[in-house]
Amino acid sequence: MFKRIVAIGLIFVFTSVAWLGLAALIQFRTQSAYRGLWGEVAELWGGEHHQRAPRIHYRQGSREVEVIPSSSRIAVSFDLDQRKKGLLWYSTYGVDFSGSYTFTNPTDEAREFFVTFVFPTPAAIYDGFRFVVDGQEVDVTDASKNEVETSVVVGPGETVPVHVSYRSRGLDRWYYSFGEGVSQVKDFRLEMTTDFKAIDFPARTISPSFKEEIPGGWRLVWEHENLISGFQLGMEMPKRLNPGPLASQITLFAPVSLLFFFFIVFILSVLRDIRIHPMNYFFLAAAFFSFHLLFAYLVDHIDVHVAFVLSSLVSVGLVVSYLRLVVGPRFAFVEAGLAQFIYLVLFSYAHFFKGFTGLTVTVLSIATLFVLMQLTGRIDWEEKFRNP
Repeated sequence: MFKRIVAIGLIFVFTSVAWLGLAALIQFRTQSAYRGLWGEVAELWGGEHHQRAPRIHYRQGSREVEVIPSSSRIAVSFDLDQRKKGLLWYSTYGVDFSGSYTFTNPTDEAREFFVTFVFPTPAAIYDGFRFVVDGQEVDVTDASKNEVETSVVVGPGETVPVHVSYRSRGLDRWYYSFGEGVSQVKDFRLEMTTDFKAIDFPARTISPSFKEEIPGGWRLVWEHENLISGFQLGMEMPKRLNPGPLASQITLFAPVSLLFFFFIVFILSVLRDIRIHPMNYFFLAAAFFSFHLLFAYLVDHIDVHVAFVLSSLVSVGLVVSYLRLVVGPRFAFVEAGLAQFIYLVLFSYAHFFKGFTGLTVTVLSIATLFVLMQLTGRIDWEEKFRNP
């Protein structure tokens, strides 16, 4: 018995090593494709947007003095338009931006103020662009530096309105910052609307002050009277299920599935006095491996859900048809077939639901432990291990 367990353990170890190699290969293929295609998507559609507030300053001698906008009223809306390039999905979006600002001359004399608007990314198009300072439309004659600048003379204590708007397209994320580093903002309000429900905020960004669910999306509001922060505002676009990373995760998790399956088959064979040779376990491990190998290459050509179903049917068919010859149809179709469905198919399918994989594994593991403890509670293991 001991030698048999050692042999089964070695089969499990070697199969796990093969799975690790397959997972590494899938990950390498996916990363290589993503790095190569991301730049092409950004060039064709538009890159990640990092929108900054207009920079306002005046010159006092040889130094520049920054002026904080006295109010900011910003509206931004997103139209998610995910696109496929090669075998990967990319989270592209359309964005409508409109910002109205005011600033005041804090000095006691008339000064020339410079207002600079920096485009969020050079890798994008800006349709319907308007830049209006003190009621005067600013012509964009040279945007080679990725910015537009104009100047206006402002009397002491006078307030000047600034407006900027455009329509553009971006990729993956959108950010809005108050300036460089830690910045101050007064009387600030940004209202964001989305046409998607799966909202998420990037790291180091401020959560909205208010959010309201609307048909097809959300309305989010950031409102601050006097804020000093080095954080930004942002939105992470929803991501579609990419088959490459999914196949890699499922493959990395495969040894856990096989461990549970081997354990169940071994315990049931002991309970029913069924002789299953280590070579039989080797072929069962190969049938499990066929699921991940077939799935890894099918997802390159067909829908990920269809690939999953086909791979599951092939693997379960191999196991059931083989055990039917080894131990009989009842054990093959009922005990082994059900065990493989739970520990291979259901465990693997849990990866389709982000955040629930660990919970699914935990619940099924505890349920399995309970069932096995009830089934084996009266077994004399000393006698079982003594007998060949």
